[in-house]
Amino acid sequence: MNGLFKHALVYCLAVLLTSLCVHGQTGFDRGAYPMHVVFDTDFGPDYDDVGAITLLHGFADSGYVDILATMGSSAHKNAAAAIDVFNTYFGRSTIPIGVVRGPAVGLGDKQHWTDSIIRRYPHQIQSNQEAEDALVLYRKILSIQPDQSVTIISVGFLTNLANLLQSPGDQYSPWNGEELVKRKVRLLVSMAGRFPSGTEFNLAQDPGASIKVMTSWPTPILFSGFEIGQKIKTGLPLIANEQIRKSPVKDVFTLCIPLNIQDSAGRMSWDETAVFVAIKGWQHFYDIQTGHCSVESNGSNQWDSAGKNQAHLVEKIPPEKMQEIINVWLQHQPLPGKSP
Repeated sequence: MNGLFKHALVYCLAVLLTSLCVHGQTGFDRGAYPMHVVFDTDFGPDYDDVGAITLLHGFADSGYVDILATMGSSAHKNAAAAIDVFNTYFGRSTIPIGVVRGPAVGLGDKQHWTDSIIRRYPHQIQSNQEAEDALVLYRKILSIQPDQSVTIISVGFLTNLANLLQSPGDQYSPWNGEELVKRKVRLLVSMAGRFPSGTEFNLAQDPGASIKVMTSWPTPILFSGFEIGQKIKTGLPLIANEQIRKSPVKDVFTLCIPLNIQDSAGRMSWDETAVFVAIKGWQHFYDIQTGHCSVESNGSNQWDSAGKNQAHLVEKIPPEKMQEIINVWLQHQPLPGKSP
């Protein structure tokens, strides 16, 4: 009898732990298709953002995504125009573009890839001043969405999101920023952090904004950390594909990869992984570790496994497999009749 009781108790505990684990993970699952997505990028300092926006448009062309807006978290002078180049190239020139206002990181691109594509490809927006204020656009877009329907994908600085959290009610919504996010956003997926601890570019460049988001963001956050994208090298098959011509995506990778010996096997794919798991889900590709990310005043971060409302990706399938998948999506071309 004691033996049977022990087995029964162990079984019940296993079932309970399993149910708790599944319950804890559901907040990090992708939304129903087509997902309503706001894409927030720091176009300029690195060109993995180009890969990320390419995947985003590829998923939109496949019916997975409705892109509500594209936001620039960088004050780099070419941010809005460069974003507009890619939206236009993929046949979505009407997607609203917002750019951060006020104090913000303004790092440029040492390879001058933004200058190159702005000269060569069609776009309507010529300067950041012609784009909408990202904060105003966030509030306007979120206010008209169904509750818990929006996924925000952030692959840059958290400046726009911190500004949103601190915003008061306005003509679009009586709710302050934190309440508006709580009502309208289901999940934030962010390429940010180095886990379990370290210093990562996106968090470190605007530590004040990073601290605000880590402490006050009211919905689940799923992080794709530095260590995830670091092992995934992409872009070489795109460059070698002779059937792809007059592509700003190919032009950027062709220009930038030879300029850095570290990129000889392809560019590290930090931002692409965030877009991929946001849209396709993480379950078949990664495990997750729940907890909480805290950010210090110097921009470094620490992971506390005691939290429940945040999670970061943990490697499951070999990085080489994810590299193959992302390389295919990087070669996505605009649908016939959509590109100018």
